[in-house]
This record gives sequence, structure tokens and C-alpha cells, in this order.
Amino acid sequence: MPKLPSFSEARSIVLEHAQKLQPPDIEILELPASLGRVLAEPISADRDFPPFNRATRDGYALRAAHLSKLPARVAVVGEIRAGAKPAESARALNSGEAVEIMTGAPVPPGADAVVMVEHTERHGEWVTMQRSVVAGENIVLRGTECAAGNLLLKPGTRLGPEQLAVLAATGHSTVRVFQRPRVAVLSTGDEVVDVAAAPGPNEIRNSNAYALAAQIQGAGAAAAILPIAPDEPEQLRKLIQEGLACDLLLLSGGVSMGKHDLVEAALGDLGAEFFFTGAQIQPGKPIVFGRAPRTGSPGQATYFFGLPGNPISTMVCFELFARAALESLSGSQPSRLRTAMARLKQDMKVKTGLTRFLPAVISGEFDEAEVEIVKWQGSGDIAAAAQGNCWLVVPPDREILKSGDAVNVLLR
Repeated sequence: MPKLPSFSEARSIVLEHAQKLQPPDIEILELPASLGRVLAEPISADRDFPPFNRATRDGYALRAAHLSKLPARVAVVGEIRAGAKPAESARALNSGEAVEIMTGAPVPPGADAVVMVEHTERHGEWVTMQRSVVAGENIVLRGTECAAGNLLLKPGTRLGPEQLAVLAATGHSTVRVFQRPRVAVLSTGDEVVDVAAAPGPNEIRNSNAYALAAQIQGAGAAAAILPIAPDEPEQLRKLIQEGLACDLLLLSGGVSMGKHDLVEAALGDLGAEFFFTGAQIQPGKPIVFGRAPRTGSPGQATYFFGLPGNPISTMVCFELFARAALESLSGSQPSRLRTAMARLKQDMKVKTGLTRFLPAVISGEFDEAEVEIVKWQGSGDIAAAAQGNCWLVVPPDREILKSGDAVNVLLR
């Protein structure tokens, strides 16, 4: 039997294949509906940003050289507010003059600095300056954020609040984005029943499908939950074929070494190519990754992940591997794993040889972050997973971790 890849080797294999994936077609959405989607066009500045020399503080605009001696008394010759008409901000300042100015307002010609109002005393039409400034202080010059025509957002950018602000600022009420990839979710096993069913003594409800659907939707894709596949080769192959018509197929269960674990054989019957069948991780060691001919599309292939049936294994393996493929299918580059460092709150001992991802709770912020393990009964313990907010990462060569040790945490 070939040696199982390490976690880093398995992830590298997934990332290598993810680079080959092509996103679906493009659609045009109204700006508010584009949140979380992936940009399919370049966005350039339609004018200079800012489009004028902009004050960054409330105060008085003047020539910095006027303040060579303090306190300095200067005549106030006007007021400029944000959104002022061009005529209101066009008058050039003469020597010894200042104009009252508001944050975001255009700086008039002749002024090269703004004195903050906190450092002044107003007396009618005069203002006394208590502090000096240097040229350029409290002003953002025209075009220094971005010049007209410069690229602001690249295709492949996932659109968050900051990116939507850029789109709005450049006049985009609609935007071209990649369509959401469709991900088939297929749970397997005679013991699995629908969530609405009353399970028998030896049956469990199909929680994996809904956990995966939530992760898929959170990653910006659309989940298609297929009927539960029994441990019967013909029906299993039929449902796998249905899933292979989608952009990605996630199977849950049936990938271990048991007599009734039939997923790998069924995929093999359908012409699948396997890139790894297992990895040195826990939970999730039996994970399978490969591709098979796409149903209804000759010459094309659909990638698949065979995820272990235990719920924690399923959720962890999605984050470690499937999310990267899904991000590529969405039109973006696979993002780095969301990790943090924290101090361990208790001693712990594990077996070496596997990279472990254990349900945990992280608390505190920055240098005060701490993490503690959630008591769990193995990778089928969904109650423990629900109590945690992260996964503690234990390297394969660490047998003992001490309270206070700096450890890696995989965030959810």
C-alpha cells in the first residue's frame, strides 16, 4: 500500500489541481446583490481619487509659511464645507488669509495646509493659530489615492464591503461577476435517513448534507443536496453520476476500508482518476480526492472529494481541501487557511504521526488569545463541534503540549 501523503502534501496536490479549474459563465448583478461574489472584470478609476485637494480635518486652510511665528493672527475670509459649489472654493488665498474648512472639503488655491480647529482661537473675523503646520499637513492631494485610469480591482477579487465601496465610488450600479458554481452533496450509507424522518434505533439523520451545504454557501457557491445513497452499488453509481453533472461533487461516507464502503469502487467503475486516497490527518484520514468524466459533457471532468462520514471529519476536510477547489471554481485564487496563534490553556498529550485538528474554543484577542480543547468523543461528536469556534492544530511530531505553549489554531 502506498504511503499516505502528509497534510501539507495532500493540500499541495489539491492546490495544484485547483489552479486548473475554470469558473462558470459570467452574469451581471445589481451592486447590492454582488456581495460575496467574485469579480469578472477589471475596475479602473474613472477620475482622480480624491478629485481635488481634500481637507482631512476641520480647521483653517492657509499657507504654512504664515505660521513662522506663534501665536499667529490670520484673517478669516470665508468658509468651505464638504460638497461646496466650485465657485465657493475657487477663490485663491492671499498672504495673511485663512478660510474655515470642514473635513472632506476642497482646499482652495493658495492654501497648502490645514490647522486643526483644536489649535485655534476664533475672534470674529480673525483666528489666532497656536500651533504651526508644515506644507501638506492635513491635506490629501488630488490623485494621490489613485489616478484616473489606474486599476483598482482585478478580476478574481471576492467582493466584500470595501470592494463594494470602490465599485460605488467609480459609478458601478451593476457589476459583472462569475456565476456561482454548483456543488453536489451526496451522503451515503444505509444508516442515514432524511432529517424529517423518525430514525430507527440504528439510524442517524443526514446532518452532514446540511453542514456541507452551509459551508458551500458560505464559500459563495450553490449546494445541490442529492438523495441519500444506500450501500448498494448500482444505486450509488447512479447518484454519483448525477452529482458528476455539477461543477464539484462532495461525497460523505463510504470511503473507509469497511466491507460496505463502496464509494471508491463506484467512482472507479465510472472512470475516476484518484490523486490520493487518504491523508495523514485526524479527523479525516480516509479522505479521497480525484476527478471523473463529467456527466453529459464529453471530454470534461468533474473533481470530487470523498469525505469521511463522521461529521467533524466532513467539516474539517471541507475547510482543509474542498474550499480551495471551490474558490478556484468561483473565479478567485484559493485563499490561505485562516489561522491564528494562541496560548494553550491546558496540558495535553496525543499520539504522533498525524496532523490533528481538534475542536476547541479560542478566547481573548491579539497577545491575550487563549485556546482550550472541547471535550469530545471522537469525530462523530457534533455536539462538541457545535460548542467550539475553531480547530486546534497539533503537528504530527508533537506528543506533549504544555499549558502556555504557543499553538496554531484554524479559525472557522
